[in-house]
Amino acid sequence: MVFRQVISKVIVLQRHVACYVRSGKQMFQSPIHTTTSEGMLGMLEVTYHTIVRRARSGHRNAVVSMALNMVQGLTMIFAFWIFFQILGLRSSPIRGDMLLYIMTGIFVYLTHIKAVNAVMGSGGPTSPMMLHRPMNTIVAILASALSALYLQIITLTVILVIYHIAFTPVHIHDPIAALGLLILAWFSGCAAGMIFLALKPWFPRFIATIKPLYIRINMIASGKLFVVNTLPAAMIAMFDWNPLFHIIDQMRGAVFLHYNPQFTNLEYPIYLSLVLIMIGLMGEFFARQHVSVSWFAGR
Repeated sequence: MVFRQVISKVIVLQRHVACYVRSGKQMFQSPIHTTTSEGMLGMLEVTYHTIVRRARSGHRNAVVSMALNMVQGLTMIFAFWIFFQILGLRSSPIRGDMLLYIMTGIFVYLTHIKAVNAVMGSGGPTSPMMLHRPMNTIVAILASALSALYLQIITLTVILVIYHIAFTPVHIHDPIAALGLLILAWFSGCAAGMIFLALKPWFPRFIATIKPLYIRINMIASGKLFVVNTLPAAMIAMFDWNPLFHIIDQMRGAVFLHYNPQFTNLEYPIYLSLVLIMIGLMGEFFARQHVSVSWFAGR
């Protein structure tokens, strides 16, 4: 009788152990998708969780992370407002609200630069996150870029709502076009970030030097400090190469009723961004095929 009880307990224990082993295997295996739609949904799920992780990278609390991003934007707006006050520009060079004039430059610039930093700082093929099977570099790049755009749109919306309620009504001539131009600034930043990301494994020190230089040059070359229509032809030729220069000028045409951009266009930043995205993706794919953890040893 005692022997039967012992045997039955051993059998039950074996069943429990087998159950735990099966559950452990399932936990450490990624689901196998049999159809294209299931694969896309699985990739979207991984992308969503990565976006949340990236959005909280500045702080464990997502609200605090957004607040920190908002403080950065407000600091730059206040600094440029003081700068314009010192220069004696107490009203907007374009007929309209002075704060909107500053924000059309500041937020387009910040959106572009944050997209560059987000894409360049996304997880590379040797990062620890790539050890998880559902994760890949494309998901990391997409999640980093979308989290940067999400934070910028939320920050801009909150600042405009507070300014509209507490100070003066905000009037935007073409809000749909203005939002599209903000997204274009983000997209062009992603394109520039892809070039940096593709070159980073091969020339890490050079890219670490050239990226801050690119950001500093755009402080002036983006055109956020002046109105393009009032510039002489020689100065326009100096900055015409920069897609952000075209985007900011077109943004002011969308925000202000009485401003019509005459020397910039949308085709150039769109086509240039598409070309840079394709070159960056090809470079990133090539680098991923030849990547090695030992690349950075001794550097």
